[in-house]
Amino acid sequence: MTVLCVRFRLAPEREGLLPALVGLVEEFTPVVQALVPDRVLADLGGAERYFGRDAVEIAPIVRVRALARYGVDCAVGVGPGPMLARLALRAARPGSVQVVPEEACARAEFLAGLPVAALPGVGSATARTLCEYGLDTLGRVAAAPPSTLQRLVGARAARELRDGARGIDRGKVVPNAVARSVSAERAFGTDELDSDRHRGALLSAAGELGFRLRGEGQVCRTLTLTVRYADRSTTTRCRALAEQTAHSAALTRAAYGMYETLGLQRARVRAVTLRAEGLAPAEHASRQLTFDPVDEKVRRIEEVADRVRAKFGPRAVIPGTLAA
Repeated sequence: MTVLCVRFRLAPEREGLLPALVGLVEEFTPVVQALVPDRVLADLGGAERYFGRDAVEIAPIVRVRALARYGVDCAVGVGPGPMLARLALRAARPGSVQVVPEEACARAEFLAGLPVAALPGVGSATARTLCEYGLDTLGRVAAAPPSTLQRLVGARAARELRDGARGIDRGKVVPNAVARSVSAERAFGTDELDSDRHRGALLSAAGELGFRLRGEGQVCRTLTLTVRYADRSTTTRCRALAEQTAHSAALTRAAYGMYETLGLQRARVRAVTLRAEGLAPAEHASRQLTFDPVDEKVRRIEEVADRVRAKFGPRAVIPGTLAA
């Protein structure tokens, strides 16, 4: 099995192009899995035989067609499995193709220097635990005794971690439909260290998400926060909401809560992105009554503000904090 992992360079307002880009990749193989917001996995096992080209030759064709049809550039990772293709993509520069070799020795050399956090499924807590014991790269994890890994992360996680670090990829590409989501990004003009400005960006993004969701008659179940730093690394947090909502205040509280869990101290932040997922029609959503007059007042003000924004533009009404 040879797998492509393609990351299209989509601005938040162009993420609606993802289904069309998935269709473009499906011209080569029907085994395509969409990874919201901007990635696609494709199993090219049959395509290589059918077209008489290997994955490294097919990847530039995908890139040229995406540029010609939609004006979207991409980076491509190629590997003998989904996990390895995603690791290859991590090392790929925009507009380039990065390949994980199939030979065992070359594959081990490629993986050895990668940070343990690069492995899909390794969260920040697990990475922090491993790093405390000097297991900060995949090469060191692969060389560690299984019993040591079991004591640190548990038996099942240790097996998966060791297999991943040694390049054993048992994953499969599972064809799926593109899940709908709505996102809002706030980029800073310079790398920003001020936490108040980080929170202001989250307030603005949550307000935009709420306005767009309410305008489309949608509510969301899950909110995801992505923070991009000056070195181009990112941190992502996801939170399931207490109830499906499009209420800006609820989205803002969830965004602030995820931001606080990051514990950023003097972090040079380049951009923050909020993504609303698990969308559903607002008419089918239930809402827990609170009998809170303040909450009811805020919601009535929100309705009026939406009508003003729809008529005069999105910045016709903004929170006083952002106006200052």
